[in-house]
Amino acid sequence: MPTPNDHRAARRLIRKGEKILTCDGHGLKRLTHAALQWLTANYQAVNALNVFPVPDGDTGTNMLLTMQAAWKEIENSNEVNAGKVAHAVAHGALMGARGNSGVILSQIWRGFARGLGEKAEFNAADMAHAMREATDTAYRGVVKPVEGTILTVSKDMAVTSEVAAADHTDLLYVLDRVVDAGRDSVAKTPELLPVLKQAGVVDSGGQGLTLLLEGMLRYALGLPLDTAPEAEVKPLDLAQVGAAMEAVEPGQDWEVVVDFRPHRELELKSFYAQLENIGTSIQVGAGENIYRVHVHLPIEKRLQPIELAESLGTVVNVHMENLLAQMDDTLARGKASGKPPVDMKDGQIVAVIVSPGPGFDRVFTAPAVAIVSGGQTMNPSTADIMSAFEDLLTDKIIILPNNKNIQLAAQQAADHSVKKVRVVPTRTVPQGISAMLSFNPDGDFDEVAASMQNRMGEIDTGEVTTATRTVELDGVSVTEGQIIGLRNGQLACAGESPERVVIDLLKHMDAPGRELATLYYGNGLTEEQAQAAAAAIVEEFGHLTVETYHGGQPHYHYIFSLE
Repeated sequence: MPTPNDHRAARRLIRKGEKILTCDGHGLKRLTHAALQWLTANYQAVNALNVFPVPDGDTGTNMLLTMQAAWKEIENSNEVNAGKVAHAVAHGALMGARGNSGVILSQIWRGFARGLGEKAEFNAADMAHAMREATDTAYRGVVKPVEGTILTVSKDMAVTSEVAAADHTDLLYVLDRVVDAGRDSVAKTPELLPVLKQAGVVDSGGQGLTLLLEGMLRYALGLPLDTAPEAEVKPLDLAQVGAAMEAVEPGQDWEVVVDFRPHRELELKSFYAQLENIGTSIQVGAGENIYRVHVHLPIEKRLQPIELAESLGTVVNVHMENLLAQMDDTLARGKASGKPPVDMKDGQIVAVIVSPGPGFDRVFTAPAVAIVSGGQTMNPSTADIMSAFEDLLTDKIIILPNNKNIQLAAQQAADHSVKKVRVVPTRTVPQGISAMLSFNPDGDFDEVAASMQNRMGEIDTGEVTTATRTVELDGVSVTEGQIIGLRNGQLACAGESPERVVIDLLKHMDAPGRELATLYYGNGLTEEQAQAAAAAIVEEFGHLTVETYHGGQPHYHYIFSLE
């Protein structure tokens, strides 16, 4: 991350440099690229600020993917009109928006473009007006705005831009003040949002937004944009690994991730050298007295990272995956659900369902259903969701996002479609399954949507995964690498095995008063392991009927419903 010395050097450059009074389309294009470059260099540090200790669509990654889509829209453009460039950036961000942070970022760009209108170039006052419009648009795009988030940071930046532009015509001066305001606002977010203070972090979305503006400032001052964060080791989790490793190197058929606590301080250069003798795609992440090692390697070497970690410390968690099998499954899933003709009659209601795994694909597959692959760590973009229904011969669409971090992208797809689209705000896959019990493709659109929304509220959802950070939330202490249980998205318990945590979580969910638990297993668990967990549940609760199905979801050992 930037150091105080960077900031002082920037301040000196501003005082000595020439004033910049206007910016045209070419200048805005260069600034946009600079923002993307600086976020690329720092997005892992943004990911590390995630509050909740679960594999998720990380804020930094989602904002980066959104900005990449925005840049792609103007990359080959020679447009000189600043307003037109801003509108193109906003459109790219809109269609590429992923996760809630990406959607809000796209709304900020949309408002900025609206504020500039069709101006060929903009000055300091125009910039301040556009930043105010950006903030107002972002706030309007969120049903229940929460302070202490990216929204607050955007608002503080806008206020500062207006004050600075009232007294100065230099765009560089205004941009410098705006970046300062962003840093100050981010630092104050824990005082506005208690969960941030509880977790000991600042808001990740606000930090990401500040980095984007900071990248623009650095470009204007001639400072480097490819400087990685100062820490020699970046935070890393399985979610980031899954998003980053899209290809398998020849011969490197296995992925191994090892968490270990070193007995003494690591000599990192030597450690990296040892890993390089084992495999490729090496990444090392640091937590609180814990290291996470990720490496791709051939099958005959798949135990060597574990042995190396054991020679240096205590191994606390291991994740191993056959990458070729994973790719085969992905390809098969793509063939099975990748844009086949939706089985429907003209004019029927179509349900567009976000599904996190091949097992869930099969559960959801039915007439008048379109499947979109996505979930934790793989949030589909606005364009991904729209492409599932825009070409269908119907104007009646119901979207089930099945994840809280996909809801804004789903709503954005609905808002920008010419069709009649309703989002049933399912936050979990079991809620989506329950809602689908009321789906009638031949029914009245409003009645079906209302019935599905009512039905989703009848389900209690449990999720079991591995903690990606050490934190204490809601009275539950979690150590990175522990197995944790969530009830309807809220941290409820932690333990050392998926089976034990399932039982503890069921106790939190008042299982003795329920009748049926439906377990969907994934994250490499076998049917035998799921059956053993089901037997343990029956032994613990007696009366409870337990059904198990293959969900195939990554990162989550179990996703289950209780009714």
